[in-house]
Order: sequence, then C-alpha cells, then structure tokens
Amino acid sequence: MMTLRVSLRSTRQRMTGVFVSLAVTSSFKIPPLTTPGDLKTGVTPSASGSAYLELDSLGLSEGSGMKLACTVHGPRSLPRSAPFSPHMVLSTHVKYAPFATRQRRGFLRDSSERDLSMHLETALRGVLIADRWPKSGVDVIVTIIEGDQARQTSIEQGREEWDMMSVLGGCITVAAAALADAGIDTVDTVSGGVAALVSGSDNEQASVVLRSLPAAHEKILAACCIAYLPLREEITNMWLKGCLPSSETGTHRELVAQAIQASKGTHQAILASLNQSLASS
Repeated sequence: MMTLRVSLRSTRQRMTGVFVSLAVTSSFKIPPLTTPGDLKTGVTPSASGSAYLELDSLGLSEGSGMKLACTVHGPRSLPRSAPFSPHMVLSTHVKYAPFATRQRRGFLRDSSERDLSMHLETALRGVLIADRWPKSGVDVIVTIIEGDQARQTSIEQGREEWDMMSVLGGCITVAAAALADAGIDTVDTVSGGVAALVSGSDNEQASVVLRSLPAAHEKILAACCIAYLPLREEITNMWLKGCLPSSETGTHRELVAQAIQASKGTHQAILASLNQSLASS
C-alpha cells in the first residue's frame, strides 16, 4: 500500500500531467458530475458580497444536507498601525455555528476549523488580483450553519477527517460566489470539487465517487479536494490523503482528475447563480 498525504499550497500550479486517459485505468467506475443543491448570492445586504450554499444530503439520511453562508467585507483600508503592504491582505475565517451539529460547538475555533481556514485562504489567494488594492484588506467569513446529518455517524466511526474534505469543497464554492458578488477582480472563478476512492467489501471493485459521504461507504481508501480554475486549467489548492494500492500507479492521477471534473460541475452552478442574480437586478 502506498500512503499519500499531500497538501499543495503553491498558487496557480499547472497540472499538465493530471489529465490522463481514463481508459488506461478502466478498473474503476467513473461517476457522473454533481452540482450543489442550491446557491444564492446577495443574501446579506450589509456585506460587500455574500452567498448561501445548500448541499443535498444525497438521499442517505433523513435530515437535510449541509448549509453554508459566506460574507465578504472589503476591500477596505488597513489600519494606520498595520505595516505597509503593496498587495491586498486576505483574511479567511471558517467557523461552525454552535448549533450546526448534534454535538454543540464551542465559540472558539478548534484545530479542524483552523485547517479549513488555512486551505480556504490558499485556494483564494491564487485567484485574487491583489495588486489592484494596495494597502487594503478583505475578510472572507464562512459560517457552516448546518452540518450534514450523517456527520454524526462519521464521528462515531472515527472517520471525521474524510468529511472535512466535503466541507472544504463547499467553503471554496460559496466563497467564490461571495467574492464575485462583491465585485472583487479575480483571474477566474474558483470552484471546489471532491472525489474519493471507496470500496465496499473485499470482493467488491473499488470505485471513484464524487462528494463522498463516509457513512455511506464501508471503507474509504483515499480522498482528494481540489480548488480549480476551469478557464485557466490551474489548481490553487489540492488536499490529497489516504492509502492507494501500489499496483495501480495511475490511481492518484485519476483521483485528482475526477476531483477536477467535480469542480467543473460546481463551476456551472456558480455561473448560473451569478447570471440569475444579474438578471434580477
């Protein structure tokens, strides 16, 4: 088994070798594209830009899916006490609402929320044209209003780390829509996509699924979360972890390629939401 734990934090990384032919690794099932359940912009009038994202529960739980809200404040001038910066200073903040999950969350951020904030900042930093706002700052605040009802099952099974990737994909998508609603110039519209390599039983063939839910699969071999720029064909953040069979040398490339396909599906949902917002204004 080959153990992978990769976090790509270099912006605008060209992924030429990722787009491999899927016919080479035909032993894996390729799922169709998935899109968010509901995405709206302009939900918070007091903010410079805002967005609301609701993900479907995939029919695997009786409760509703995950709900996220994002507000963008800025660009605005930095305090006089702050050091000079020729670029816009980006600040990201991801926090679960205290009532978002069955187990009540604290008001202070834990390690998982800080990790989500760090990955979100990396994903957005490669998108913003920061040179146009010197001595300015922008705050991106993502609040997870409601977690997926199946998340509690993942916690009980000790597989909460896999669920974080789905949360990060939603954070990237809702933040991209909020930045566009704020009118902040970007090189492209970033979108988040998640793919996982799962296996049911010992005799069952491994398959690649999009927007994996840990409670729905017996075993997750690996997972990948991508922040992707479709028009530029670039990746601003990649989070890949898990154990892959050493016999399948191209499995990690196929997993990344499927995460990119998932991000392209969410990108279409972002464009549809923005076009609808422009038509109604």
